Amino acid sequence: MALSSTKVVRLTFTTAGGKTFAITIDNPKENLQLTEAMAAMNSLIENDIFLTPSGALTGVRDIKVIDTTTNDLYDPPQA
Repeated sequence: MALSSTKVVRLTFTTAGGKTFAITIDNPKENLQLTEAMAAMNSLIENDIFLTPSGALTGVRDIKVIDTTTNDLYDPPQA
């Protein structure tokens, strides 16, 4: 039994087909700033890095830093 914590940043884009596309990155740097995340996202869009099923990335939709704490109450015995 233990507490564990994980942190990710989820970058969500709009696509040429009118859908959304998200990239989740584990362990973002501490104190990630909006300007840094926007610059990275704009670079991915400008350089046409990803081609999704609904077309190229066209815009920034959302940026979230998600911090999750898990309390593992039970671990089964090892065989």
